[in-house]
Amino acid sequence: MKHLLSAAQLSRDEAVAILDTTLDMAEVRTRAIKKLPTLRGKTVANVFFEDSTRTRLSFEAAAMALGADVTTFTAQGSSVSKGESLKDTLQTLEAMGAEFIVLRHAHSGVCDTVVNSGWVDAHVINAGDGTHEHPTQALLDAFTMRTRLHGDVSRGRDLAGFAVVIVGDILHSRVARSNIWLLRTLGASVTVAAPQTLLPREIESWGVTVESTLDDALDAEPNVVMTLRVQKERMSSGYFPSESEFSALWGMTSARLRRIGENAIVMHPGPMNRGLEIAGAVADSPQSTVTDQVANGVATRMAVLYTVMGGSR
Repeated sequence: MKHLLSAAQLSRDEAVAILDTTLDMAEVRTRAIKKLPTLRGKTVANVFFEDSTRTRLSFEAAAMALGADVTTFTAQGSSVSKGESLKDTLQTLEAMGAEFIVLRHAHSGVCDTVVNSGWVDAHVINAGDGTHEHPTQALLDAFTMRTRLHGDVSRGRDLAGFAVVIVGDILHSRVARSNIWLLRTLGASVTVAAPQTLLPREIESWGVTVESTLDDALDAEPNVVMTLRVQKERMSSGYFPSESEFSALWGMTSARLRRIGENAIVMHPGPMNRGLEIAGAVADSPQSTVTDQVANGVATRMAVLYTVMGGSR
């Protein structure tokens, strides 16, 4: 696998192999010396045309943990402001020695365009393209689920038999799309809950169950509830009447946490709007995996860099 562009490109065995490699990388992260020489002499270019904290920093940490040199590019203050095209920017970075390009961009499908048009020969990893996909987030979420739900016997296992509810702004969420593709590949059942205005028109073809409120979705007694950030920067007014109504119908509250039981987990990809899609008490509860997801992001991205390089366990 030379590139990782979409969670949908992964077979069940490929996904499980990456999760198992992530487990190996997580073990490396517990050592006194938290590095491997795997990418020594290689250069990873993090090319971010959208703001990011967790994804950008974890890719930087992952690349350095594998011994790579890291170049971070942001559009602000670059020649992009002078009109330089994405193609020229990427070819410039490759000419400077980048063998890996981790790309985040506001336009959906841009990573596919880069690869299919042959603009660069480097390995390309999709770090989020518009409202399309975010495959490494889906992988770290799946790893977090597998670790929390299977415990110490997670290696080699998928998520068959588990039920996942994804609630909130499905329409604008690349995290939701990648998670739905990957969770279904790994055997989990998926239910989505959102206002009708925040559901994609093609949602019925995605192989998920659709509920109109979070309470209806919780009737299925899920093992996982994944709350999504309300992406105010991607929407105009009118998607829902008010923040208080959104929280009342689709917010993960303390009462709903008690309803799902102590063995279920609550996830959020961050950053969180506390009090809107998730209550502060829920985000800070023992059932929350928010900090686990951040910690697992580095190991997962180490595994992805290793895999696209051609490594195998």
